[in-house]
Amino acid sequence: MKVAVGSDDTYHVAKVVIEHLKSKGYEVEEIGALRSGKLEPWPEVAFEVARRVVEGVCDYGVVICYTGTGVSIAANKVKGIRAALCPDAETARGARKWNDANVLALSARLTSDELAKEIVEAFLSIDKPDEPELENIRKIAKLEEAKV
Repeated sequence: MKVAVGSDDTYHVAKVVIEHLKSKGYEVEEIGALRSGKLEPWPEVAFEVARRVVEGVCDYGVVICYTGTGVSIAANKVKGIRAALCPDAETARGARKWNDANVLALSARLTSDELAKEIVEAFLSIDKPDEPELENIRKIAKLEEAKV
């Protein structure tokens, strides 16, 4: 399984996430500051991660900025992306289980190393959404198609 990890800065927690994913056998594609080593615009980082996921190059994405909010909003502008800002493991598990989230957003400011590992593990532990939620997930896709 391949995970795109993007960050607008070289936050320590982003490096922890990458190393943790690699230690669990995931292939990781580094995007943004993690690749360039310098500050990158968070909308562009989020868009690139989201694009890699919707194109099928990566199975999931993780986006990180100072609060996690900006990258979450930006990633969700890409059709087919369901990015969830998750401050804890249970929220991450629910994001996959009930919302079929395909991009995890994290706050570099609030997420400790151990918490980041727990959140990523929980997010990736759910391989498919709960059956009763599939209709709600389809409704979201229809809303995405609506011209408002």
